[in-house]
Amino acid sequence: MDLKLDEATQQGTAQKGCAASGCGSNDQQLSHLPEAIREKVFNHPCYSEQAHHYFARMHVAVAPACNIQCNYCNRKYDCANESRPGVVSELLTPQQAVKKTLAVAANIPQMSVLGIAGPGDPLAQPQRTLETFRMLSEQAPDIKLCVSTNGLNLPNVVDELCEHNIDHVTITINCVDPVVGEKIYPWIFWNNRRIRGRKAAEILIAQQQKGLEMLVERGVLVKVNSVMIPGVNDEHLQEVSRLVKAKGAFLHNVMPLIAEEEHGTYYGIMKQRGPTAKELQALQDSCAGDMNMMRHCRQCRADAVGLLGEDRGAEFTLDKIETMEIDYAAAMEKRAQVHAAIEQELKAKQEKPAASVVNIPLSTLKKAPAKRPVLMAVATKGGGVINQHFGHANEFLIFEASGIGVRFIGTRRVDQYCVGQDSCNEDETTLDRVIKALDGCEVMLSARIGLPPYEALEAAGILPISDYAMEYIEDGVLGAYRQLEEMGRLAEQLHTGFSVA
Repeated sequence: MDLKLDEATQQGTAQKGCAASGCGSNDQQLSHLPEAIREKVFNHPCYSEQAHHYFARMHVAVAPACNIQCNYCNRKYDCANESRPGVVSELLTPQQAVKKTLAVAANIPQMSVLGIAGPGDPLAQPQRTLETFRMLSEQAPDIKLCVSTNGLNLPNVVDELCEHNIDHVTITINCVDPVVGEKIYPWIFWNNRRIRGRKAAEILIAQQQKGLEMLVERGVLVKVNSVMIPGVNDEHLQEVSRLVKAKGAFLHNVMPLIAEEEHGTYYGIMKQRGPTAKELQALQDSCAGDMNMMRHCRQCRADAVGLLGEDRGAEFTLDKIETMEIDYAAAMEKRAQVHAAIEQELKAKQEKPAASVVNIPLSTLKKAPAKRPVLMAVATKGGGVINQHFGHANEFLIFEASGIGVRFIGTRRVDQYCVGQDSCNEDETTLDRVIKALDGCEVMLSARIGLPPYEALEAAGILPISDYAMEYIEDGVLGAYRQLEEMGRLAEQLHTGFSVA
């Protein structure tokens, strides 16, 4: 059953959905959960890989202050084209945040989640955050409310968060060892004093763990974010994952360090490198086990609007929403219809899964002998469909195919190769950067691709395929894998080749 959405609703939402199994193992792993928890997750784009193809999120920037300093963070600079945590264009009052939320929800009816994630820490001075949540819970009860925090002040406000029906909380936990922590956090501001060094890390870690335990006790779903910093905490993050899982965290998101020198962060200035895609995947795999891993994170701005991977914030600046007339009662009715249509399609696909799609638990992949796995990059505008021109992509979804199925690996950002709808530039530097970003991939699936980039990809050992345009991603990936078999590229039999234990 296809969604029958109007033109405005279809903006940002593809008309074809993800295959029943989603884009990885996450949604399959959710099937064993109680109905109450599945209800919290199914339309949350950060907690479900499948949901992020259909449902939008927005962040409101009402939290200017922060109570810790991270070596990877600098909130001073903003470029509208940047996507990284802590970046905002406009700081809002709680009243402005509510007005903006209602405007976005009325114009993007598939928006399901409102989060506060900055630009500072939402709980450092929690009054603005809590006031925003209080008004939204009254005026827009159909929107899920979330908060993201460093955890330092979390234990002090857990009960207040629960009073406002906050049932999704993200805590950034980069370490559970103060020796590691003092390399990441220069200082914290605690009990009206600035504390530095190992003592600061000890206090932060203790507060994070206490907050995590308190949230789990109250039935709140907790996602843990961890920034992978090579040579600092990369080897340690397996212990972080083990501990937070043992304490009841629902989801772990291991993200790559963003440390460009132009951002002015300590790590950027000191030329601390970020992880390679291969290093990140290996660490995520080693942390996985039976712990849900988030692999579709886009490290969003603190004022992001729209589907993951897109940002429509420029459409909803303060000056623009002042001119909008919003009938939120009518908007809620339309939102309910849109959400019901999406849910109906998802349920229909779950009841009749695509026969060709196999969702593979990582534990099975590590044990089962199969033909060697192949990484494939996919250009998509959303909906779990191969529906984007190669040159229009600013990110690629990465999938791994093997003889027993497909699994979602993550995303890789790229500079857009084409400068317009119908013509692409001949910027070899841009194309070189795209090819470098796809390192390790043997196939690139897109709806279309021009001859110059086709030849460049092929010369780099990446086979461009457009035969599966408008097909579900997993079906296209499996089809391409079978093409490689027919071409004799997968003749040798060997295990999946994971480098992790």
